[in-house]
Amino acid sequence: MIYAELILACLLAYLLGSIPTSVWVGKWFFNLDIRSMGSGNAGATNTIRVLGLKAGIPVLIFDVFKAWMAVTLACWLGDGVFTPNQDVIYRIVLGALAVLGHVYPVFAGFRGGKGVASLVGVVIALYPQSFLVILVFFTVMMVATRIVSVSSMSSAIIFPFVVIFLFNETRLPLIVLALAIALFVPYTHRENIKRLLRGTEKKFDFGKNSISNKSKG
Repeated sequence: MIYAELILACLLAYLLGSIPTSVWVGKWFFNLDIRSMGSGNAGATNTIRVLGLKAGIPVLIFDVFKAWMAVTLACWLGDGVFTPNQDVIYRIVLGALAVLGHVYPVFAGFRGGKGVASLVGVVIALYPQSFLVILVFFTVMMVATRIVSVSSMSSAIIFPFVVIFLFNETRLPLIVLALAIALFVPYTHRENIKRLLRGTEKKFDFGKNSISNKSKG
């Protein structure tokens, strides 16, 4: 019976991550595919850039929440079965499946976002104190550069240092995950890195939208 619970939790985690919030908001309220505009990314940043804050902020909040909820499934499905270390690994697996669902959503033709917002949900669930530090750092970087990709990648890169050295994390699964995040976020921003090197990466204009903008940015 417990195996059925674990399989169900893994399936639900992926399906939660697969909810294509930005795609559905674009189609239902604006009659457009967010992936055909702006940067072509089905994420909160592109939603804010193309549709504005009123559409983008709810997308961001839900994308964070769905991954947090995926990790929290461990409290109801499979709870009490594992040792403390195994429980951490179980929660990491559920969070990873949610991020995988966000990047490759079954409900949107497997064309999703970069996974940053969903990673934030996982981080909030597993590293609440470290998240607050990273949030401050991300905010400072955004104010200084106004470039979301730079802020996201730099936050991901310093994340393991915050986890290991500032909060003295000793659990190996959480250390490995922190290091994986530092690699995963730059990997998903490969095109942004190319634009940064060319000097064509766009800066973020808060509160503005460009529904008519169909250029890659």
